[in-house]
Amino acid sequence: MKEYRAPRWLVGGNAQTIWPALFSKRFAGSAPTYRRERWVTPDADFIDVDWQGEDNNAPLLVLFHGLEGSSSSHYAQAFAHWARHNGWRFVVPHFRGCSGELNLAPRAYHSGDFEEIGWVLRRLRSLHAGKIAAVGVSLGGNALLRWAEEAGDTAAQTAGVVCAVSSPIDLAAGGRAIGEGFNRQVYTRMFLRSMKPKALRKLAQHPGLFSREKLLAARDLYAFDDVFTAPLHGFKGTDDYWSRGSAKPHLHAIRIPALVLNARNDPFVPGSSLPSAHEVGRHVTLWQPPHGGHVGFPGGRWPGHVHTLPEAVMGWIEAQL
Repeated sequence: MKEYRAPRWLVGGNAQTIWPALFSKRFAGSAPTYRRERWVTPDADFIDVDWQGEDNNAPLLVLFHGLEGSSSSHYAQAFAHWARHNGWRFVVPHFRGCSGELNLAPRAYHSGDFEEIGWVLRRLRSLHAGKIAAVGVSLGGNALLRWAEEAGDTAAQTAGVVCAVSSPIDLAAGGRAIGEGFNRQVYTRMFLRSMKPKALRKLAQHPGLFSREKLLAARDLYAFDDVFTAPLHGFKGTDDYWSRGSAKPHLHAIRIPALVLNARNDPFVPGSSLPSAHEVGRHVTLWQPPHGGHVGFPGGRWPGHVHTLPEAVMGWIEAQL
Protein backbone atom coordinates (compact mmCIF):
# COMPACT_ATOMS: atom_id res chain seq x y z
CA MET A 1 0.00 0.00 0.00
CA LYS A 2 2.92 2.32 0.64
CA GLU A 3 3.67 2.05 -3.09
CA TYR A 4 0.04 1.83 -4.19
CA ARG A 5 -0.84 2.85 -7.74
CA ALA A 6 -4.42 3.26 -8.89
CA PRO A 7 -5.75 1.45 -11.98
CA ARG A 8 -5.16 3.35 -15.20
CA TRP A 9 -8.88 3.45 -15.91
CA LEU A 10 -9.64 5.38 -12.69
CA VAL A 11 -7.82 8.70 -12.57
CA GLY A 12 -7.87 11.37 -9.84
CA GLY A 13 -8.74 11.61 -6.17
CA ASN A 14 -12.45 12.21 -6.64
CA ALA A 15 -12.90 9.26 -9.02
CA GLN A 16 -10.86 7.05 -6.69
CA THR A 17 -13.16 8.10 -3.83
CA ILE A 18 -16.59 7.95 -5.44
CA TRP A 19 -16.31 4.94 -7.76
CA PRO A 20 -15.08 2.42 -5.14
CA ALA A 21 -17.77 3.49 -2.68
CA LEU A 22 -20.55 3.03 -5.22
CA PHE A 23 -19.52 0.40 -7.73
CA SER A 24 -16.37 -1.60 -6.93
CA LYS A 25 -16.55 -5.16 -5.60
CA ARG A 26 -16.56 -5.35 -1.80
CA PHE A 27 -16.65 -9.11 -1.21
CA ALA A 28 -16.64 -12.44 -3.02
CA GLY A 29 -19.65 -14.70 -2.64
CA SER A 30 -22.28 -13.81 -0.07
CA ALA A 31 -22.40 -10.49 1.72
CA PRO A 32 -21.14 -10.34 5.31
CA THR A 33 -23.77 -11.22 7.89
CA TYR A 34 -23.67 -9.79 11.38
CA ARG A 35 -25.03 -10.60 14.82
CA ARG A 36 -26.10 -7.40 16.54
CA GLU A 37 -25.75 -6.61 20.22
CA ARG A 38 -27.00 -3.50 22.01
CA TRP A 39 -24.76 -2.16 24.76
CA VAL A 40 -25.95 0.27 27.42
CA THR A 41 -23.41 3.08 27.85
CA PRO A 42 -22.30 4.51 31.21
CA ASP A 43 -24.60 7.51 30.66
CA ALA A 44 -27.66 5.27 30.09
CA ASP A 45 -27.59 5.64 26.31
CA PHE A 46 -26.84 2.80 23.89
CA ILE A 47 -24.66 1.77 20.98
CA ASP A 48 -25.23 -1.12 18.57
CA VAL A 49 -22.37 -3.51 17.91
CA ASP A 50 -22.28 -5.84 14.87
CA TRP A 51 -20.28 -9.08 15.18
CA GLN A 52 -19.01 -11.54 12.60
CA GLY A 53 -17.60 -14.81 13.92
CA GLU A 54 -17.83 -16.45 17.33
CA ASP A 55 -14.32 -17.77 18.00
CA ASN A 56 -13.35 -16.08 21.25
CA ASN A 57 -9.71 -17.09 20.88
CA ALA A 58 -9.20 -15.89 17.32
CA PRO A 59 -7.65 -12.46 16.77
CA LEU A 60 -10.33 -9.77 16.79
CA LEU A 61 -10.45 -6.90 14.31
CA VAL A 62 -12.38 -3.88 15.57
CA LEU A 63 -13.44 -1.40 12.89
CA PHE A 64 -14.50 2.14 13.81
CA HIS A 65 -16.41 3.60 10.87
CA GLY A 66 -16.29 7.09 9.39
CA LEU A 67 -18.70 10.02 9.39
CA GLU A 68 -22.24 8.68 8.90
CA GLY A 69 -20.82 5.23 8.18
CA SER A 70 -21.90 1.80 9.44
CA SER A 71 -21.19 -1.91 9.16
CA SER A 72 -22.73 -1.71 5.67
CA SER A 73 -20.18 0.82 4.38
CA HIS A 74 -18.06 -0.43 1.49
CA TYR A 75 -14.85 -0.47 3.53
CA ALA A 76 -16.53 -2.28 6.45
CA GLN A 77 -17.77 -5.01 4.13
CA ALA A 78 -14.31 -5.30 2.55
CA PHE A 79 -12.62 -5.71 5.94
CA ALA A 80 -15.36 -8.16 7.02
CA HIS A 81 -14.67 -10.20 3.88
CA TRP A 82 -10.94 -10.26 4.69
CA ALA A 83 -11.61 -11.31 8.29
CA ARG A 84 -14.00 -14.08 7.27
CA HIS A 85 -11.43 -15.60 4.89
CA ASN A 86 -8.41 -15.22 7.17
CA GLY A 87 -9.63 -16.63 10.47
CA TRP A 88 -10.26 -13.35 12.28
CA ARG A 89 -13.29 -12.39 14.32
CA PHE A 90 -14.69 -9.01 13.28
CA VAL A 91 -16.76 -6.34 15.01
CA VAL A 92 -18.13 -2.90 14.09
CA PRO A 93 -19.20 -0.75 17.07
CA HIS A 94 -21.50 1.94 15.69
CA PHE A 95 -21.08 5.48 16.84
CA ARG A 96 -24.22 6.83 18.49
CA GLY A 97 -27.05 7.33 16.02
CA CYS A 98 -25.32 5.48 13.15
CA SER A 99 -26.91 2.03 13.46
CA GLY A 100 -30.31 3.01 12.06
CA GLU A 101 -31.87 4.18 15.33
CA LEU A 102 -31.40 7.55 17.00
CA ASN A 103 -29.61 7.40 20.32
CA LEU A 104 -31.20 8.68 23.52
CA ALA A 105 -28.76 11.17 25.04
CA PRO A 106 -28.28 14.78 23.91
CA ARG A 107 -24.78 13.90 22.66
CA ALA A 108 -23.97 12.17 19.38
CA TYR A 109 -20.39 11.46 18.22
CA HIS A 110 -17.41 13.42 16.96
CA SER A 111 -13.91 13.13 15.49
CA GLY A 112 -12.12 13.42 18.82
CA ASP A 113 -14.38 11.06 20.78
CA PHE A 114 -11.54 9.13 22.44
CA GLU A 115 -13.53 8.54 25.65
CA GLU A 116 -16.14 6.52 23.72
CA ILE A 117 -13.41 4.64 21.82
CA GLY A 118 -11.73 3.76 25.11
CA TRP A 119 -14.95 2.53 26.69
CA VAL A 120 -15.73 0.34 23.67
CA LEU A 121 -12.23 -1.16 23.53
CA ARG A 122 -12.16 -1.88 27.25
CA ARG A 123 -15.49 -3.69 27.00
CA LEU A 124 -14.29 -5.69 24.01
CA ARG A 125 -11.15 -6.61 25.93
CA SER A 126 -13.30 -7.94 28.78
CA LEU A 127 -15.38 -10.02 26.36
CA HIS A 128 -12.73 -11.40 24.00
CA ALA A 129 -9.81 -13.67 24.92
CA GLY A 130 -7.70 -13.33 21.76
CA LYS A 131 -5.53 -10.52 20.47
CA ILE A 132 -7.23 -7.26 19.48
CA ALA A 133 -6.37 -4.92 16.62
CA ALA A 134 -8.34 -1.77 15.80
CA VAL A 135 -8.77 0.03 12.49
CA GLY A 136 -10.43 3.42 12.27
CA VAL A 137 -11.65 4.87 8.99
CA SER A 138 -11.75 8.62 8.35
CA LEU A 139 -13.44 10.19 11.43
CA GLY A 140 -13.15 6.87 13.27
CA GLY A 141 -9.42 6.77 12.59
CA ASN A 142 -8.77 10.20 14.05
CA ALA A 143 -10.77 9.30 17.16
CA LEU A 144 -8.87 6.00 17.45
CA LEU A 145 -5.51 7.76 17.25
CA ARG A 146 -6.68 10.28 19.88
CA TRP A 147 -7.49 7.33 22.14
CA ALA A 148 -4.02 5.81 21.62
CA GLU A 149 -2.45 9.21 22.34
CA GLU A 150 -4.43 9.72 25.53
CA ALA A 151 -3.94 6.12 26.69
CA GLY A 152 -0.16 6.24 26.22
CA ASP A 153 1.58 3.35 27.95
CA THR A 154 -1.75 1.83 29.04
CA ALA A 155 -3.04 1.33 25.49
CA ALA A 156 -1.28 -2.03 25.16
CA GLN A 157 -3.48 -3.43 27.93
CA THR A 158 -6.44 -3.10 25.54
CA ALA A 159 -5.30 -3.25 21.92
CA GLY A 160 -2.07 -4.49 20.42
CA VAL A 161 -2.05 -2.33 17.30
CA VAL A 162 -4.08 0.46 15.66
CA CYS A 163 -4.46 1.82 12.15
CA ALA A 164 -6.08 5.01 10.83
CA VAL A 165 -7.20 5.00 7.19
CA SER A 166 -7.83 8.26 5.31
CA SER A 167 -8.25 10.12 8.58
CA PRO A 168 -8.39 13.94 8.77
CA ILE A 169 -5.86 14.11 11.57
CA ASP A 170 -5.67 17.88 11.05
CA LEU A 171 -9.38 18.62 11.39
CA ALA A 172 -9.09 22.28 10.44
CA ALA A 173 -7.27 21.48 7.19
CA GLY A 174 -9.79 18.78 6.36
CA GLY A 175 -12.72 21.00 7.28
CA ARG A 176 -11.49 23.75 4.98
CA ALA A 177 -10.88 21.31 2.14
CA ILE A 178 -14.32 19.73 2.24
CA GLY A 179 -15.95 23.15 2.39
CA GLU A 180 -14.56 24.41 -0.91
CA GLY A 181 -15.41 24.03 -4.59
CA PHE A 182 -16.37 20.58 -5.86
CA ASN A 183 -16.04 19.12 -2.37
CA ARG A 184 -18.60 21.57 -1.01
CA GLN A 185 -21.05 20.87 -3.81
CA VAL A 186 -20.77 17.07 -3.60
CA TYR A 187 -19.39 15.73 -0.32
CA THR A 188 -20.59 18.47 2.03
CA ARG A 189 -24.11 18.26 0.62
CA MET A 190 -24.05 14.46 0.92
CA PHE A 191 -23.08 14.55 4.60
CA LEU A 192 -25.47 17.34 5.55
CA ARG A 193 -28.30 15.50 3.80
CA SER A 194 -28.18 12.87 6.55
CA MET A 195 -26.71 14.88 9.42
CA LYS A 196 -29.26 17.70 9.47
CA PRO A 197 -32.34 15.45 9.75
CA LYS A 198 -30.66 13.51 12.55
CA ALA A 199 -29.89 16.74 14.37
CA LEU A 200 -33.50 17.90 14.01
CA ARG A 201 -34.72 14.60 15.43
CA LYS A 202 -32.28 15.12 18.29
CA LEU A 203 -33.80 18.56 18.86
CA ALA A 204 -37.27 16.99 18.98
CA GLN A 205 -35.95 14.61 21.65
CA HIS A 206 -34.40 17.44 23.65
CA PRO A 207 -36.20 20.76 22.97
CA GLY A 208 -33.98 23.81 23.30
CA LEU A 209 -30.77 21.85 22.77
CA PHE A 210 -29.61 24.20 19.99
CA SER A 211 -30.97 26.76 17.52
CA ARG A 212 -33.11 25.19 14.81
CA GLU A 213 -32.75 28.28 12.64
CA LYS A 214 -28.95 28.23 12.79
CA LEU A 215 -28.87 24.53 11.99
CA LEU A 216 -31.10 24.96 8.94
CA ALA A 217 -28.90 27.84 7.78
CA ALA A 218 -25.70 25.74 7.95
CA ARG A 219 -24.24 25.19 4.48
CA ASP A 220 -20.93 23.59 5.43
CA LEU A 221 -19.47 21.38 8.16
CA TYR A 222 -17.89 24.35 9.94
CA ALA A 223 -21.32 25.91 10.50
CA PHE A 224 -22.91 22.56 11.37
CA ASP A 225 -20.20 21.78 13.92
CA ASP A 226 -20.51 25.27 15.39
CA VAL A 227 -24.22 24.91 16.14
CA PHE A 228 -24.42 21.16 16.84
CA THR A 229 -21.27 19.03 17.21
CA ALA A 230 -19.08 21.40 19.20
CA PRO A 231 -21.49 22.66 21.88
CA LEU A 232 -23.12 19.25 22.41
CA HIS A 233 -19.74 17.69 23.19
CA GLY A 234 -18.20 20.30 25.44
CA PHE A 235 -16.30 22.49 22.97
CA LYS A 236 -16.51 26.27 22.75
CA GLY A 237 -17.09 26.20 19.01
CA THR A 238 -15.83 24.65 15.79
CA ASP A 239 -12.32 26.09 16.08
CA ASP A 240 -11.94 24.69 19.61
CA TYR A 241 -13.34 21.32 18.53
CA TRP A 242 -11.13 21.01 15.48
CA SER A 243 -8.06 22.07 17.45
CA ARG A 244 -8.55 19.81 20.47
CA GLY A 245 -9.93 16.92 18.43
CA SER A 246 -7.07 16.64 15.93
CA ALA A 247 -4.72 13.69 16.32
CA LYS A 248 -1.80 15.16 14.36
CA PRO A 249 -0.23 17.27 17.15
CA HIS A 250 -0.02 14.31 19.55
CA LEU A 251 1.22 11.43 17.37
CA HIS A 252 4.48 11.34 19.33
CA ALA A 253 2.52 10.21 22.41
CA ILE A 254 1.43 6.86 20.90
CA ARG A 255 3.07 3.85 22.56
CA ILE A 256 1.70 0.93 20.51
CA PRO A 257 2.31 0.17 16.82
CA ALA A 258 0.17 2.58 14.78
CA LEU A 259 -0.23 2.85 11.01
CA VAL A 260 -1.43 6.17 9.58
CA LEU A 261 -2.46 5.71 5.95
CA ASN A 262 -3.41 8.70 3.79
CA ALA A 263 -3.45 9.04 0.01
CA ARG A 264 -1.89 12.32 -1.03
CA ASN A 265 -4.72 12.92 -3.52
CA ASP A 266 -7.47 12.50 -0.89
CA PRO A 267 -10.03 15.25 -1.63
CA PHE A 268 -10.86 15.55 2.10
CA VAL A 269 -7.33 15.54 3.51
CA PRO A 270 -4.83 17.90 1.80
CA GLY A 271 -1.44 16.32 1.25
CA SER A 272 0.17 19.46 2.66
CA SER A 273 -1.51 18.79 6.02
CA LEU A 274 -0.07 15.28 6.44
CA PRO A 275 2.68 14.67 9.00
CA SER A 276 6.27 13.94 8.09
CA ALA A 277 8.41 11.32 9.79
CA HIS A 278 10.01 13.80 12.22
CA GLU A 279 6.55 14.81 13.53
CA VAL A 280 5.63 11.35 14.83
CA GLY A 281 7.00 9.00 17.44
CA ARG A 282 8.89 5.79 16.80
CA HIS A 283 5.74 3.66 17.16
CA VAL A 284 4.00 5.38 14.24
CA THR A 285 4.34 4.23 10.63
CA LEU A 286 3.30 6.62 7.85
CA TRP A 287 2.03 5.39 4.49
CA GLN A 288 1.29 8.24 2.08
CA PRO A 289 0.89 6.86 -1.44
CA PRO A 290 0.27 9.42 -4.22
CA HIS A 291 -3.03 7.82 -5.24
CA GLY A 292 -6.05 6.22 -3.59
CA GLY A 293 -8.57 8.97 -2.90
CA HIS A 294 -10.57 8.92 0.34
CA VAL A 295 -11.03 5.34 1.58
CA GLY A 296 -10.84 4.21 -2.02
CA PHE A 297 -7.61 2.46 -3.03
CA PRO A 298 -9.37 0.51 -5.81
CA GLY A 299 -7.66 -2.35 -7.62
CA GLY A 300 -8.15 -4.67 -10.56
CA ARG A 301 -9.85 -4.34 -13.90
CA TRP A 302 -13.10 -2.43 -14.38
CA PRO A 303 -15.32 -2.23 -12.34
CA GLY A 304 -12.57 -2.91 -9.82
CA HIS A 305 -12.54 -4.05 -6.21
CA VAL A 306 -11.66 -2.62 -2.78
CA HIS A 307 -9.74 -5.62 -1.42
CA THR A 308 -6.35 -3.91 -1.81
CA LEU A 309 -6.95 -1.78 1.29
CA PRO A 310 -7.76 -4.53 3.82
CA GLU A 311 -5.11 -6.84 2.39
CA ALA A 312 -2.37 -4.24 2.80
CA VAL A 313 -3.52 -2.94 6.19
CA MET A 314 -4.09 -6.39 7.66
CA GLY A 315 -0.76 -7.61 6.32
CA TRP A 316 0.93 -4.83 8.26
CA ILE A 317 -1.17 -5.52 11.36
CA GLU A 318 -0.43 -9.24 11.34
CA ALA A 319 3.28 -8.48 11.10
CA GLN A 320 3.03 -6.32 14.24
CA LEU A 321 1.06 -8.90 16.22
